[in-house]
Amino acid sequence: MQRKREKRKRKEANKSDPRRIRPKGRKIKQRFPTAEDRIKYKIEKAKMKEEMLVEKLKRYEVPKLQGPMPKPDNLTGEERFYMKKMAQKRSNYVPVGRRGVFGGVILNMHLHWKKHETVKVICKPCKPGQVREYARDIARLSGGIPIQIIGDDTIIFYRGKNYVQPEVMSPIDTLSKRKALEKSKYEQSLETVRRFIAISEKELELYYRHVALYGDPASRYSDLLSKGHGKATSELETGTSDSKETGYSNDDISAEPSDADSDDCILSGSEHYSNKDEEQEDEDNPDYELLGGEADSESEELSEVDSKDYN
Repeated sequence: MQRKREKRKRKEANKSDPRRIRPKGRKIKQRFPTAEDRIKYKIEKAKMKEEMLVEKLKRYEVPKLQGPMPKPDNLTGEERFYMKKMAQKRSNYVPVGRRGVFGGVILNMHLHWKKHETVKVICKPCKPGQVREYARDIARLSGGIPIQIIGDDTIIFYRGKNYVQPEVMSPIDTLSKRKALEKSKYEQSLETVRRFIAISEKELELYYRHVALYGDPASRYSDLLSKGHGKATSELETGTSDSKETGYSNDDISAEPSDADSDDCILSGSEHYSNKDEEQEDEDNPDYELLGGEADSESEELSEVDSKDYN
């Protein structure tokens, strides 16, 4: 049962994940004829998701109410210098993370001010220039006095001379911890989508510039294909014209001897050439004439003996 309960919780959490937000309907894989159509389609889908995220973020908007009135800063130069040094030496601090400024941050500051006059607020992660926005919001909600901003992520707050802890330390016009986390997820997703739209528009601009300089790559590829097809057909036409000029027809080509006939012809030709080679070797032999002369003389003697016997 516990596993099923955990699995159900994970499914519910995944449903509200900003990464799963997309236009309703079945996802269809498409093939685009050109790169321009593909980039335009991606930009269109990203803009639709941007609108959906903006609508989601409107649910987390809280009307700003005036918190405790901040008292005027009547600190002298020496007192301010002393507060800065003491705050830097002390280790008490309040973190501001990805949720931003919500009710828990203000509650934590009031708990620190119960025993300390100053508190450091460390904002991580913090974008450049966002630390001043955090300082204004925290001063409005808590009633503290920002004394110093150190770097891009640290603010020192002073509680005031006549500080009294309020009954409700977490302001009404702030989000809870859970809703602040959900809002931060949607804000992060919206920032990513807007960055993607800017990159895609830059890519489309580069594509148009490339087409203006070198022409459309799709048409150039089709031209190369057509040229290759035309070259092949021209080669076929030249081959047929050559056959007509030589007087050969398709029947003559088909009447050519087969592979077996050609093998027989080759064998007979080789035998003929071998006989000729043997005769040539005999003629080249120097003893050939002597052997031939002796044979002729012997035949003449035998014929004379036969004639005498008959006589």
